[in-house]
Amino acid sequence: MAGNANFDEILSTTLKNYIPKLTDNIFSARPLFYALTNGQTIRRISGGANIIVPIIYGTNSTAGSYSGTDTIDITAQTGISAAEYDWGQYAATVTISGIEEAKNNGEAQIIDLLEGKIFQTQETVIENMNTMFWADGTGNSSKDWNGIGNIVGGTGVTLGGIDPTGAGNSWWKSTEVDLSGALTQASMANVYNTISVGNDQPTIVITTQALYEKYEALLEGQIRYTDTDMADGGFQNLLFKGAPVTFDDGCASGQVVFLNTKYLQLVAHSDVWFKPTPFVRPTNQDAVFSQLLCYGQLTCSNRARQGFMHSVT
Repeated sequence: MAGNANFDEILSTTLKNYIPKLTDNIFSARPLFYALTNGQTIRRISGGANIIVPIIYGTNSTAGSYSGTDTIDITAQTGISAAEYDWGQYAATVTISGIEEAKNNGEAQIIDLLEGKIFQTQETVIENMNTMFWADGTGNSSKDWNGIGNIVGGTGVTLGGIDPTGAGNSWWKSTEVDLSGALTQASMANVYNTISVGNDQPTIVITTQALYEKYEALLEGQIRYTDTDMADGGFQNLLFKGAPVTFDDGCASGQVVFLNTKYLQLVAHSDVWFKPTPFVRPTNQDAVFSQLLCYGQLTCSNRARQGFMHSVT
């Protein structure tokens, strides 16, 4: 074997130790990632054929006042259903060629080489996952995970096995507004208020840099407030009705997305979440490689609390 006899062991141990830092860097790198993984929006489960998300879409008709010996309604209730999501799979590979191994045969040099490879993988995953989570789940022959494009933007798209165009399923739709005009605080307030019920309100508003700057200009001369959690995460933001407004490169041009992350969950398999495989040596390549594997899915339990505007200038 060329180089350090303990090469594979050093690589595997070092990579395993780097995984927590790697995943933290990935999911704190973009506002959407941050919103989906900060707080209660990431859920870890140990398995199952599918990911089942309970949904309440109706009220209990038996609730009401009564007097004395009145008959109390015991009618069996509907109004509870479930969305069913398939597991998604995601992988990235860290590869080190034989010549790289030979040139880096000291332990410190091996670790330095691996750090560079991890950084390369991290930046690639950030870009690719950001694209995937903003899209509609149809990419890569529909192997991509769900994204904002089909959860929020797909108002007529079946999600979790529920067709929003079916009879009685109008509750499984987000609010879509074709503004076809300039951004105003009134237009933002309309979407915000439409998808709010009492204190159940959007938790974040994400748009493009251009429209973020338009919103910033609308606040000229006004006191500007920011959300401390988003600011601590390193993201520029301005508050709108208590929700942080920020921008993400993945947001489609002319779009403003209103998310209530209480009902959005990034589900991760507790045993396979950026899990590194041991470094192996193919029989037909002068290299060693390890795969970082993820099983999970982006899920939604209430599309009616999500909304977006498009064709905004």
